[in-house]
Amino acid sequence: MAGSSVSVDISQAMITAPVSAGDWLLVAPSLLTILGGSLCLMTRKNTKAQPKVGLIFLVLLVAANFGLLVRVLDKGVITMVMGNWLPPFGIAFTADALGVTLALVGSIVALCAGIYGSVTIQATERRYGFYPFLLFLMTGVSGAFLTGDIFNLYVWFEVLLISSYGLLVLGNDRLQLDGSVKYGILNLIGTNLFLIATGLLYGMFGTLNMADLAMKVAALESGASGPLATIAALYFLAFAMKAAAFPVNFWLPASYHTPNIVVSAVFAGLLTKVGVYAMIRVFVLLLPGSRDYMADLIAVVAIATMMTGAMGALAQSEVRRVLGYLVIVGIGAMLAGVAVGSILAISGAIFYAVHSIIVMTALYMAAGVMNMLGGSYKLRELGGLYGISPVFAAVFLVLGFAVSGLPPFSGFWPKIMLVDAAFDDGRYLLAGAILVSGFLTTLAIGRVWIFAFWRGGPEGTADGTVIERVVPAPQLTSAGIWIPLGVLTALVIYLGLQPEWMLQLVTRGASGVVEPFGYVRSVFGGL
Repeated sequence: MAGSSVSVDISQAMITAPVSAGDWLLVAPSLLTILGGSLCLMTRKNTKAQPKVGLIFLVLLVAANFGLLVRVLDKGVITMVMGNWLPPFGIAFTADALGVTLALVGSIVALCAGIYGSVTIQATERRYGFYPFLLFLMTGVSGAFLTGDIFNLYVWFEVLLISSYGLLVLGNDRLQLDGSVKYGILNLIGTNLFLIATGLLYGMFGTLNMADLAMKVAALESGASGPLATIAALYFLAFAMKAAAFPVNFWLPASYHTPNIVVSAVFAGLLTKVGVYAMIRVFVLLLPGSRDYMADLIAVVAIATMMTGAMGALAQSEVRRVLGYLVIVGIGAMLAGVAVGSILAISGAIFYAVHSIIVMTALYMAAGVMNMLGGSYKLRELGGLYGISPVFAAVFLVLGFAVSGLPPFSGFWPKIMLVDAAFDDGRYLLAGAILVSGFLTTLAIGRVWIFAFWRGGPEGTADGTVIERVVPAPQLTSAGIWIPLGVLTALVIYLGLQPEWMLQLVTRGASGVVEPFGYVRSVFGGL
């Protein structure tokens, strides 16, 4: 009737209460990186200003993630829904201990990479987008770690992949173009599998909100194991490609050695870990029954990934290729945690992810310093670096012990947790593979140290000769090289000597996905 008014109760469809100021930290990482990347694009011709703008926003990103972690530890899981629409209709950002921990560690290594890049990235590469690409990459990484919607997890993957393509070809070297083709093809296949699986999941349950899916899958999984098994298999293959798990891991050692070393450092630290994070989120939070069904397959893939990575590292004669295979070894160790699936195992996988993000970034930065000191990445052409810089030789040895899982450094504790969890689950072969791969990794990294640092000079140098660089490379006098490498090495040592707080944090993160009551309560308010 004309002129009549109808009262509508929107409280059943929308959140009418104002959002607390602290909850805006949930979207701050994505907003800051988008704004920072846009400003860097607008100032792309001013190559001297680019690092300053980029580093300012990377510092703000670390601060926002740290503030968000403090709030999550104080308040529990936090959810913010776009447009105030109630879930599952509104797209949710949900921060729990797992996602925020990885987001914070990722932002720290991105800041270190930004500082390192301010010295090693040439003016031409700055102009063509190093800092915009780095910030937009962190937009995708932050969004992936903090989203509460599985389709938006796919979207954030696309954001970080598009940025990674730009970083990979920065410089237009022939090897870079070759590596980018292999990298791009495999990731495009994985992305399409991810999208197909997500479409099937939506068709089956009518929702893409992770908390809503967790409840509906828990209610229906026993009666619909066939379709869910198909969806789970597609997700596993997609995430295995993105994480560089066996047998779809050949793209990583073929591409990670081609770009600027700081780009390789960011890739080794972050990109594969987002794939592992997605696997934990999907298989432990959303599809736990399918994870149980596929546990033996995941364990076999984990063992094959660890062993092929370790043996591949032993076979290489170029430092960057050795490190590429060591990334793969770490992926296998994290998959071992997914295969077991207990709170201890997932805690070990999360701790290992934190450790790997830090140590692999630092090792690639150290490889850059080796190239500056010795003029090459090839082991045959390196030697005598201990005589040139004993302190740097000690730093590399610390990082080598850490990546091998030796005490008293950061890699020791997650390996102990994973081995313990595997024994508890009766998976003795899996536990043995973790230990054997660690031994082979020790041999591989020890071989690098002996060739590059311990012997007197490059291949063909007479015995007893010590190579000394009278005038060091100009970049080596810059604090922008040593500060990020020193910070990351200090974190490796600190996490090894004082692991208690990280153990508590990763256990809380693992409990939140294995027993997701708090996660669901945050999204649906106690339903």
